Amino acid sequence: MFDGIDLSKLNLNEMMSQVQEMADKAKEENSSKIFTAKAGGGMVEISINGNSEVVDLQIDDSLMDDKDSLQILLISCMNDVIKQSDENKKMMAMNMMGGMGSFGQKS
Repeated sequence: MFDGIDLSKLNLNEMMSQVQEMADKAKEENSSKIFTAKAGGGMVEISINGNSEVVDLQIDDSLMDDKDSLQILLISCMNDVIKQSDENKKMMAMNMMGGMGSFGQKS
């Protein structure tokens, strides 16, 4: 199960410190990424950053008198943009895990 890994050479404190560094760097990088989704032909547009924080919301004035349509379009738009952000987070996690392949390897 642990072929090729010398567990006696693992420094868990160092490993955890590196993991925390990578997570902090990923969070910082994510804050600058913007994901945008539109619904209703652009009548509703929402933008979030990579940390899933809403940074912009545009609603066409014609929807202000149609609460049901507005709710449906907002839900659709939010779900789409959250999926984009989640996919980005998965990719970043996979990249982080790939970078951890050298821990404890025999030289």
